[in-house]
Amino acid sequence: MNLFSDTFTTLENSLNFSTKKNAAISDNIANVDTPGYKSKDVVFKEILAGEMNGLQANRTNEKHLPFSTADNSQVKMIRKEGTTYNHNGNNVDIDKEMNDLAKNQIQYQALVDRLSGKFNSLESVIKGGN
Repeated sequence: MNLFSDTFTTLENSLNFSTKKNAAISDNIANVDTPGYKSKDVVFKEILAGEMNGLQANRTNEKHLPFSTADNSQVKMIRKEGTTYNHNGNNVDIDKEMNDLAKNQIQYQALVDRLSGKFNSLESVIKGGN
């Protein structure tokens, strides 16, 4: 018997991604004046591919896209090497990083609220709806 639905796993993976993204943004902001520092980002494509592997779906037509891939990737942090915004070789755009940080914090809080709601529903079921 599966006590927890796949929703908990998906929410957990999403929280892990958001936490990793927050760490990358924080590193970028902390190093905004560091000469030669190249900004970091967390790659979402691999996460999406990993989540797609968990989908159970049937193709009704050969022309439809398959729902699974052979690649089981994890969250990856990459460096953006191709740009320079400052004369010292640094490529951190502080306005973009602050915007990304705000968006990530909103997303994280929404995920926490959703996870809390799922646990509250589970608690209600365990207590018999009282």
